Amino acid sequence: MRRSMRVGVLGLVLGLGNALAQQPGSLRPQVEAQAQRLEAQVIAWRRDIHQHPELGNREFRTGRLVADHLRALGLEVRAPVAHTGVVGVLRGGLPGPVVALRADMDALPVTEQSGLPFASTQKARWQGQEVGVAHVCGHDGHTAILMGVAQVLASLRERVPGTVVFLFQPAEEGPPPDEEGGAALMIREGALKDPAPSAIFGLHLNSRTPLGKAGVRGGPFMASGDTFRIVVQGSQTHAALPWLGVDPVVLAAQVVMGLQTIESRQVNVLLEPSVITVGAINGGNRPNIIPDTVELSGMIRALDETMRGDIRKRLIRTAEKIAESGGGSAAVTITPNYDVTVNDERLARLTAESLRATLGRDQVFVNPKVTVSEDFSAYQKLVPGVFFFLGVVPPDARPETVFPNHSPRFWIDERVLAIGVRTLTNVALDYLTAAAAPAAGD
Repeated sequence: MRRSMRVGVLGLVLGLGNALAQQPGSLRPQVEAQAQRLEAQVIAWRRDIHQHPELGNREFRTGRLVADHLRALGLEVRAPVAHTGVVGVLRGGLPGPVVALRADMDALPVTEQSGLPFASTQKARWQGQEVGVAHVCGHDGHTAILMGVAQVLASLRERVPGTVVFLFQPAEEGPPPDEEGGAALMIREGALKDPAPSAIFGLHLNSRTPLGKAGVRGGPFMASGDTFRIVVQGSQTHAALPWLGVDPVVLAAQVVMGLQTIESRQVNVLLEPSVITVGAINGGNRPNIIPDTVELSGMIRALDETMRGDIRKRLIRTAEKIAESGGGSAAVTITPNYDVTVNDERLARLTAESLRATLGRDQVFVNPKVTVSEDFSAYQKLVPGVFFFLGVVPPDARPETVFPNHSPRFWIDERVLAIGVRTLTNVALDYLTAAAAPAAGD
């Protein structure tokens, strides 16, 4: 069965442009009409979720909204999964394979400054502090889009060739400290079983791309993400008498600079991009005391798993040796978060052709590799999949002038929501049609 699907998909990819246009009984016109009719509802869902954001593993309201919607459509629903997640299953009226579609539901600990009439005023506790909570990465849009896709496909159920699994996932941005969550926990709790998909697709709204354009690429697409913590140990003394102790502030500063030589002088930049960022430095509490310790924390990003491992080793060695050279020490902890997001090459070609058939040939481009991370990569370790970007930048604005994802001023052109419904629905149907087709020679 797996071989038949691979051969069938590859055959379609090689000539997909004609195949899409010649599909007997193509559902594209119905998808277009349904997405247009649903646009106001999808916008309303997005605004409601936007105004009521919830942090990772706390998406109780959002999860209930999604589960109620899927049940009303007549889908099989499992909830909660991975604390607050929802899995919906739509079994089509025609025989065929299983495809999964994923949306993330969590917001970020950010105080929104968009000025929108439906801006978030929510507060929550995060790492012991009261913080604002806001959807400043587009996950509200992802959830609303997938709710719309579920409604479109449910209305076409009898003509769907196979089964669609809808994954509404919590905690993509990471669960709270000392909790499990996200894609890894969804997988452990059976999100990819009963039924097991043979492919998975997801999208992300992107503030660097014009509205109506989609970016996709095969192979490594988004970077791995590892968190590191370095505790530089010195010896406390009076700030006027530094020679009587070991200054961890100076050593920490040297470590920060030393880490940058890994990228500039030790890693072969011709292979793949990688980034080391120190995002926080904490130490000391008075200007006239040299403290005992200084703590550094940051992230390693890489687009190759071998390079990722090599950078980890170099980071540990650099921090330890620099600290030792000044009479101190460094304790390094590296916590793996997300693996490299690697798009299946053949499915990426299928996705690109499906997007061109939906949006227009000049609206789809090969997206550059990006050094942000995505836990969609966890699904791709088990199931071939593709993750792609949709632009949110309106025609009268330049991407470089628009507030980026994670900015407190982030916003989207809401016309992208109907575009998202159309593209993700058609990608799913094109895959199902391709994989259900008899393989040549079988």
